[in-house]
Amino acid sequence: MSKTNTIKTIELFAGVGGFHLGLAGKKSVNYGDYEIVWSNQWEPSTKKQHASEVYQKCFPDTQHSNNDIAKVIEEDFAQIPDHDLLVGGFPCQDYSVARTLSKADGLSGKKGVLWWSIHDIISKKGKAAPSFLMLENVDRLLKSPAKQRGRDFAIMLSSLNDLGYIVEWRVINAAEYGMPQRRRRVYIMAYKKGTDIYKKIKTLKDPTKWLTVDGVMNKAFPMGLDKVVETPFVIKGDLADISENHIDYNPKKSPFNTVGIMIDDKVYSSKGIPMIDETIGRKTLGDVLVDDSEVPDEFYLKGDMDKWEYMKGSKKEERTTSAGYTYCYSEGSMVFPDALNNASRTIVTGEGGTTASRFKHVVKTKKGLRRLTPVELERLNMFPDNHTNKVGCTDAKRAFFMGNALVVGIVEGLGKALRDEIGK
Repeated sequence: MSKTNTIKTIELFAGVGGFHLGLAGKKSVNYGDYEIVWSNQWEPSTKKQHASEVYQKCFPDTQHSNNDIAKVIEEDFAQIPDHDLLVGGFPCQDYSVARTLSKADGLSGKKGVLWWSIHDIISKKGKAAPSFLMLENVDRLLKSPAKQRGRDFAIMLSSLNDLGYIVEWRVINAAEYGMPQRRRRVYIMAYKKGTDIYKKIKTLKDPTKWLTVDGVMNKAFPMGLDKVVETPFVIKGDLADISENHIDYNPKKSPFNTVGIMIDDKVYSSKGIPMIDETIGRKTLGDVLVDDSEVPDEFYLKGDMDKWEYMKGSKKEERTTSAGYTYCYSEGSMVFPDALNNASRTIVTGEGGTTASRFKHVVKTKKGLRRLTPVELERLNMFPDNHTNKVGCTDAKRAFFMGNALVVGIVEGLGKALRDEIGK
């Protein structure tokens, strides 16, 4: 930890700054306790770096990098300051590794996989490696890839274990804790050897009590366990062994459930049961809607209702692939328009644009059916109004940002719980 009370933080794969808002935003309960000392956002598939531009406009005082993080680590590592906490919403990719040809005990991660950038920063920092990690990903990380379910997560856990961390995780649905969007994501926290939290966990006779009573994540988003974990799952071998393992990581079932912790080589995991506080106010889709007078005409559905009803409706039909293979395609119907008295469905990156879509939100108002505006999408992720309207982005691009973003309230809750535990 730094000598001051401020928890110095770096934000990787920053997007438009969801972690920043939850930890160091002026409206956050954590404001003043966390300082984002460095951030990185780089989109390799486009020349125009819109997300990075939004980030810099919103947080002009933060030292920011808009370069390929792998190149920064390799060519200019000194620009990454020492920090207490590393945060990031890294992509879910293929984490497979292989033994290098030049060195029998060397391992090589798949190129372009951004998880290894986190690993490399921790490794290269050595004794100055961050005390804590706070990471976010889609929940399918726990069961990918399809042919070796759970292998990728096992590689990630084992690599952090090798670097001296205890790691815990839980799948959190924001709506179950009163937030306005049903968005399930896996959040991961890690504690380095030598920290008080690491020592506290190691002294527990029953590690599952950290998951359901004493833990940082449980203090923020309490859960019970569906089943008591009597025998932990052991991750064996080096990373290449795990990558090649088709016995423990097979197509049938992942060994990792929605809540868990890895201590040394042992993994305790079970299905989490949210402990819902019925006294808290629950936000709904209807709560985030702006007044009809603020909605431009292009957001209202016009002239293509048959297409919308087809896309939203149930269907069972014969389809043919480009290779000439014919198959039966079926899917159920969706609520159309979306209910206003519940939390919304998960925002997707394709929310923008006028084209009819199965997954875009459509709401019924006094003026007719319409899509959601960028401000409403921001509110569903608990971002400030017009956060993404700083650099002249299109409405479709702003919707894309929110489809890629996290729910700020989750980060805020985890940040508060971590801060409180550190302060003990």
